Amino acid sequence: MKTQRLGIGLTVLNLVILTCVLFRANSAPTPEVAPVLRGRGLEIVDEEGRVRAMIRVFPANPTVKMPDGTMGYPETVLLRLIDSKGAPNVKIAATEDGSAVSLGGESNPTNVQVLARGTSTSLKLVNKDGREQLIKPQ
Repeated sequence: MKTQRLGIGLTVLNLVILTCVLFRANSAPTPEVAPVLRGRGLEIVDEEGRVRAMIRVFPANPTVKMPDGTMGYPETVLLRLIDSKGAPNVKIAATEDGSAVSLGGESNPTNVQVLARGTSTSLKLVNKDGREQLIKPQ
């Protein structure tokens, strides 16, 4: 009879311990999620450590000569999506005076550029032979 009571007592004690453990596991505080990720830039790398995506803010540079002949490069936020060979196939840029989207093809210089800067817009198409077509509103 004493052995039976001991077995029942140990079973009850085990159930009490199990209940306490389960209660604590359910009431454990969940880690807080940061509402905002802040930094000066973000790079996403593949399993080999190569940068495959990047977002960064580039400071203004007043001494750079732009392709259209104007001087100065405004502060720019740039998103690049990069292929496995290291070429940026997608670029999206935002500046104080406009924005741009560039989509690269399989071979250089194949690309499409959509630009909106100041009060002007343009679409530039370049094929693999380097021939380009520039479309601007009339």
